[in-house]
Amino acid sequence: MSTKIEEHSVRVAAICDRMAALEGPLLPILHEVQEEFGHIPEGALQTISKKLNLSRAEVHGVASFYHDFREEKAGKHVIKICRAEACQAMGADDLGDHAKSRLKVDWSQTTSDQKVTLEPVFCLGLCACAPAAMVDGKVVGRVSKDRMNRILDEVGA
Repeated sequence: MSTKIEEHSVRVAAICDRMAALEGPLLPILHEVQEEFGHIPEGALQTISKKLNLSRAEVHGVASFYHDFREEKAGKHVIKICRAEACQAMGADDLGDHAKSRLKVDWSQTTSDQKVTLEPVFCLGLCACAPAAMVDGKVVGRVSKDRMNRILDEVGA
């Protein structure tokens, strides 16, 4: 085991020890690990499964079910574009294609300079203001290609 993985394992174990007494601790632990590292690092699921006396498959199933948990660090800025039906009807597909082209990435990828991660999301609850996006946790409605260009300019993309 590499030194980095061992260090991560110690830090993940400490998080587990601190939160194991919570009712249903798996999700809060996964959130805390991601907050600590910016992603769920290699070996973390094994450490969590041992600490919570769960199978590795159970922990992996939960971590892979929820799209917000990442195996790799996201870019400095995260842009999520809604892909639900209402947003698609208002041009979200073209908006997504435009963002992918401008950033030179596909969905769930990060630009080569690590500045921006582009992710699909399925409903931000802003259907009346479609197409919608989320930029660094802030919901934005009525996002046109021009507005996306301004957003991308603001984040330095």
